[in-house]
Amino acid sequence: MNHKEITLFRVVFVLAALWNLAGGIIGYFNPAYGFELLFDRELADPLFAAIYKGACGTTLIYFIGYSVVALNPVRHTGIVLVGGIGKVGFAIQLMKFYSAGIANSNALVVIVGDFVFFLLFVYYFYRLVKTRSRVFG
Repeated sequence: MNHKEITLFRVVFVLAALWNLAGGIIGYFNPAYGFELLFDRELADPLFAAIYKGACGTTLIYFIGYSVVALNPVRHTGIVLVGGIGKVGFAIQLMKFYSAGIANSNALVVIVGDFVFFLLFVYYFYRLVKTRSRVFG
């Protein structure tokens, strides 16, 4: 990849880090509010609360991961691969919840955002392969 593309992907991964920070911080530090924001229901079950808080904690960890990738996008491809799988998986599941009437319209922001980042990550891997940059190893 040339310098211009590396700069572009640095910006993409800084934005991905901030996206995860914004989403994770609400749900981790105030899980009841974050849950109600997406599902219009109280987070009363302690098991659900622990699972939801854990998922938001994972989201916060990816804030760190994408920040590391932003420092050297050519080197840290594994973080992007695992994070991209998580993004598309979460977007699909949240879309199922929305379609079933379980999640509210606020979920669409998360669905669209995660799917956009997934597509940007696919383009990132395409450019890595196309320019014969280091992909894994």
